[in-house]
Amino acid sequence: MKTMSRIAIAATILFGSASSVLAASGLREDNSGIVVWVFLGFCALIVVAQLLPAILLAVGMVKGLVGTTEKASQTN
Repeated sequence: MKTMSRIAIAATILFGSASSVLAASGLREDNSGIVVWVFLGFCALIVVAQLLPAILLAVGMVKGLVGTTEKASQTN
């Protein structure tokens, strides 16, 4: 029993220290210069420019469906 506990403790220490070896360093270098960020900003600008008319159209459709109808001709 004493031997098993020593083996378990040794295995825990061994595997516990090995996990830090397998961990990523956290440093990431992607070499993205200003040109890449300008391109991504331009893509975002295109997406926003396409999204605004779609939102306005959807709001208009909802207003048309929910809105009240008025009689076109009123007789006096």
